[in-house]
Amino acid sequence: MHPDSPENSEPDAGPATSSDVVPPVEPTAATPAQPQPDDVTLSPGSLAASSQAGDPPHRATEEAQLDATEIDEPEVEADEPEADVPDREPLEFIDESRLDDSLTFDWYILKIQVNREDSIKDALLRRIKMNGVERYFKDVVVPTEDVAEFTKTGKRKVVKKKLYPGYLLINMAVNDESWFAIRETAGIGDFTGSGGKPTPMLPHDVETILRKSKVLTDEATPVKSTIPFKKADRVRVKEGNFQNFEGEVAAVDQANGRVKVLVLIFGRSTEIEFQHWQIELI
Repeated sequence: MHPDSPENSEPDAGPATSSDVVPPVEPTAATPAQPQPDDVTLSPGSLAASSQAGDPPHRATEEAQLDATEIDEPEVEADEPEADVPDREPLEFIDESRLDDSLTFDWYILKIQVNREDSIKDALLRRIKMNGVERYFKDVVVPTEDVAEFTKTGKRKVVKKKLYPGYLLINMAVNDESWFAIRETAGIGDFTGSGGKPTPMLPHDVETILRKSKVLTDEATPVKSTIPFKKADRVRVKEGNFQNFEGEVAAVDQANGRVKVLVLIFGRSTEIEFQHWQIELI
């Protein structure tokens, strides 16, 4: 035996007795150490590197347990790619004016009660605002023209005369909502057209009426006079010193409201000036 062996390191205790005999203990297999909760979990890559570097067997056991844990975890299915959806603004941020580009606007004629044109126009505008359908209407016009009138004292005044009493011009897009707003307004009859179906006006007719109403103006339009006479008209004097005299219109002064008439006096044709309201057509 080697002098340094364990058998020679113990002192000699003398001869062994039967009571001192110790039964032999069977060797037990070494149990691998279980990882404690506080142990640091290693990644599979670091475990593989450790095993290759010759780490103890319990490291390989931990690697196998981690592999089993990874297998047991359910696989998360990848989300399917969503179809391309164009970006849209939320409803509260949508500008309705951009939606009106598809609307078709035309000018139409509405039949209304005579001598109520202005009040019916105001009532229609209130109804449009109340129903919230302003985007379907662009303009409502009572066709008028400026006319110069003269009083008996010769004073000239400019008044608005209705071109088409009992009618309104309206620029609108016809649909159920706009139609309902018109039909619910008192004093409005129907659209001009066959069977009450709205018929758009011709563009040149619209331009002519709007220019007379001064809705469209390129230059100053002379004010029309109310004098209903023209040269060569046959007239009768209804007031003044020459009452019941007849004659022929020689000239008309639209600016001052006077008319020159050729009247026979003692068999001779004499030119006399009258106020336009002093004569009448024969």
